[in-house]
Amino acid sequence: MTVHRLSARDARRIAVRAQLLDRARPESMHDVVRHLTLLQADLTSAVAPNADLVLWSRLGSAYDPGELVDALDHHRLVELLGMIRPREDIALYRAEMAEWAGPDDPADWRQRRKEWVRANEACRREILARLDVDGPLPQSALPDTCAVPWGSSGWNNDRNRAMMLLSMALRGEIAAAGRDGREQLWDLATRIYPDDVTPAEDARRIRNERRLRALGIARARAAVTPNEPNDVGEAGEPAVVDGVRGGWRVDPAQLGQPFAGRAALLSPLDRLVFDRKRMVELFAFGYTLEMYKPAANRRWGYFALPILYGDRLVGKLDATADRKNHVLRVDAIHRDVPFTTAMTRAVDAEIRDLARWLGLALDVPD
Repeated sequence: MTVHRLSARDARRIAVRAQLLDRARPESMHDVVRHLTLLQADLTSAVAPNADLVLWSRLGSAYDPGELVDALDHHRLVELLGMIRPREDIALYRAEMAEWAGPDDPADWRQRRKEWVRANEACRREILARLDVDGPLPQSALPDTCAVPWGSSGWNNDRNRAMMLLSMALRGEIAAAGRDGREQLWDLATRIYPDDVTPAEDARRIRNERRLRALGIARARAAVTPNEPNDVGEAGEPAVVDGVRGGWRVDPAQLGQPFAGRAALLSPLDRLVFDRKRMVELFAFGYTLEMYKPAANRRWGYFALPILYGDRLVGKLDATADRKNHVLRVDAIHRDVPFTTAMTRAVDAEIRDLARWLGLALDVPD
């Protein structure tokens, strides 16, 4: 098989175009989610929740967050372990869910959780019975009758109900059923998930192929990450990127395609930048989400938005949606490179569109 040799610029343009961040904007929210395969359901709203920001970055201020709420409430989209996915894609995860409840194996890293669930079988059955009668329900309305507490040296210690619900979701017994405000609702998976089940080996191959289509270019192997990998196995075709170590896979459908870029403001959890190692290798862009740092130690801001211009990440926007005072407050635009007049105009236009979409006045320091 041919190994494709790409310049760094070629690789960046493939990544940007695959993430629907070039000038040819997609037509609908569902088109975006189906192509990207997921939206991370992080509710931090210093500007807006991640899923909404990702959709706005692609669709602009025509995007209505009510569309996402409606799709989740009617289960056209489903939240699975913190990732919002098309309902039909859940078939690609059902076989692995069944493996969670499968035969005991002392070498299986899931064994401790299986044993804990087994020790609290009465609690598990009580939750299922309650959901069967009254679901969907929030966690706070479900029983915690665990005889054996969940032991952890971290913040999950004694969080029995949350860990039981997570275990039952991993096993495919219960499913996220929308939200009541910020609180997750749960229901029986049989009421939400499709009946289809794709065999595990086929499902992993299909997921890798779809992930590569959404990323354009990715590592064949990468560090393990929770819920959604950053690598794509043997999907696509091999590639090398000038100036970067090998091990890349590229979506052949992206090769040789024309590119027309634009400006975009990205969520810190956007898939274009979520894999920080890939971000540095392809974009030479330094970024850290600083919301967990003390204010005095922040360089770019609590929830700074990476700024994309064409095929380069060129800076960070430090902005906050001050809903109490009805303003989008821009504290700083950190420029990693000198902005041309055209760049300034394009980035300013995106900031104005962001304020318009949020329904806030724009507050920019002199």
